[in-house]
Amino acid sequence: MKYRMVRTGSAVLLLAALVLVVAAPSHAQDGAALYKAKCVGCHSDDGSGSGPTGKQLGVKDLRSDEVQKQTDAQLSDSITNGMGKKMPAYKGKLTDGQIRGLVAYIRDLAKKK
Repeated sequence: MKYRMVRTGSAVLLLAALVLVVAAPSHAQDGAALYKAKCVGCHSDDGSGSGPTGKQLGVKDLRSDEVQKQTDAQLSDSITNGMGKKMPAYKGKLTDGQIRGLVAYIRDLAKKK
């Protein structure tokens, strides 16, 4: 009986670890795909905002210290509620998980700078 409980518990822990390992890259991929679909037009592929639309709107470089020093909650809020008249709000258009994926991708952009 005791052996069965240990074996079952081990299997559950192994399964949970596997789910976490598989899910983590999925969020990063989802964030990259969402960024390409929703953000590239203004923020450019590299996050610099150096394209014509980004320059016209005066968007911030997502790789900059100013943006990267913001907390995940602050970045999520900007994505969720938009920023002024320039950036649209994605509340109700993206899930919380998708927004977390975008925040993670924005963090990755700074590492590629």
